Amino acid sequence: MNDAFRGAVLAALLTATPAAAQTYPAKPVRIVVPVPPAGSSDILARLVGAKLAETWGQPVVVENRPGANGNIGAELVARAAPDGYTVMMTDVGNLSISPSLYKLPFDVIGDFSPVTIVSYSPHMLLTHPSVPVKTVKELIALARAQPGKLNYATPLGSAPHLAGLMLAHRAGVRWEYIPVKGNSEAMVLVATGQSDLFFGGLLAMLPHVKSGRLRALAVSSERRAASAPDLPTLAEAGNLPGFVTGTRQGILAPARVPAEIVTRLNTEVVRIIRLPDIAKALEAGGAEVVGNSPGEMGSLLQSEKERWAKLIRETGFKLP
Repeated sequence: MNDAFRGAVLAALLTATPAAAQTYPAKPVRIVVPVPPAGSSDILARLVGAKLAETWGQPVVVENRPGANGNIGAELVARAAPDGYTVMMTDVGNLSISPSLYKLPFDVIGDFSPVTIVSYSPHMLLTHPSVPVKTVKELIALARAQPGKLNYATPLGSAPHLAGLMLAHRAGVRWEYIPVKGNSEAMVLVATGQSDLFFGGLLAMLPHVKSGRLRALAVSSERRAASAPDLPTLAEAGNLPGFVTGTRQGILAPARVPAEIVTRLNTEVVRIIRLPDIAKALEAGGAEVVGNSPGEMGSLLQSEKERWAKLIRETGFKLP
């Protein structure tokens, strides 16, 4: 290989990725949502996807691939071509919990390129209106008086499940878990009185609280939510300092997606979620706009993975 040819090859390699990024996207983009429709991930994927389609002039297709606590959809994205045309909108909490409970065919850290956390929405502790409690302390007292009588609807191994597990662990109570396929199904069971309580994302569950189908006892954020200012936090209502959980909805791409494309995705998504109408809609629904960097999202995913692994070790929980 002569020097001129070697130089031409090197120049082509150095310029190929930026050129690809400049033309991205040149075809439809798919956002995989690894949970059923109507949950927080689905709501946000469709909201952001519609705006991306307007900006790019390319279709952005939302595809629900539920199953195995989101792991079916996550594997699909982890194995997708690293070109930026398949990405995932997911609850980062669910993704960070899975390595402690499942033998996964992918690595939640190594097989994804973080793009950004779109929003944070605290969990709400919710009951059916017939449950004879109106405060967290009353709920804990009832659970202590009648161990195992209350039942908790949840997708086992999910972020809402681990929130309930953490509450029971810290409060020294026990309730029975009713497995469901997604948190939208948990909502239906509690709203119809077939189950007693659950933790649900504020963004998705607030309308059902306002309609009277569900009763909210508290939120799991550090401070009260602007969209539900009358609801106390778990820390203040249950004397549970530092009790913070919630749904952190984030976008991830497969590993090895060119950095320039990850940056393009991050820039566009952050711009969209900070548009006044989008930010207002999210905040009205109880979600806090985040829009952090890929590096910050990656660090959060790692710390959440470690946090939930510790709780699972302490409680000895195992999937049935």
